[in-house]
Amino acid sequence: MKWTFDIELRPNVLPWPPMIYAIAAVAAFGGAIVAPASFPPGPAARAIGVAMLAIGAALDIWAAATIWRSKPNIMPNQPAKALVSTGPFRLTRNPIYVGNTIAFAGLGGIFDNAWFVATALAAAIAVDRIAIAREELHLAKRFGADWREYASRTPRWVGR
Repeated sequence: MKWTFDIELRPNVLPWPPMIYAIAAVAAFGGAIVAPASFPPGPAARAIGVAMLAIGAALDIWAAATIWRSKPNIMPNQPAKALVSTGPFRLTRNPIYVGNTIAFAGLGGIFDNAWFVATALAAAIAVDRIAIAREELHLAKRFGADWREYASRTPRWVGR
């Protein structure tokens, strides 16, 4: 059986980013069992973790609300209907993935498990290579010059 993949019609195939973060969570908990790695004792790590989780969740909610108002297709296996470049998408082309990564790393402080920080970075790299690369190719094919202009002024993750 041959799998076909038309990047213009299907921006993404498995594994979808939530699956990547779920695998990273299993790895973080597994890492804590095999080789425990904690933060310095005290309430600071937990407070930082809670703050990071709140910031990441707020960014996710802001991005989801912006997407919802634009009425594009959010399913990763369906073609995009609109190029969203407002709200948090002015700051980063991938605010949901940035929010997920911040929130995921924050879980390290909440669970006193430094493996969450390492696996957050690994998940972000995997999402970048596996999902974002395909999504951006899809957007370039669907929206052409509008996508190129947006991508030239907005960072993929954060900063320039």
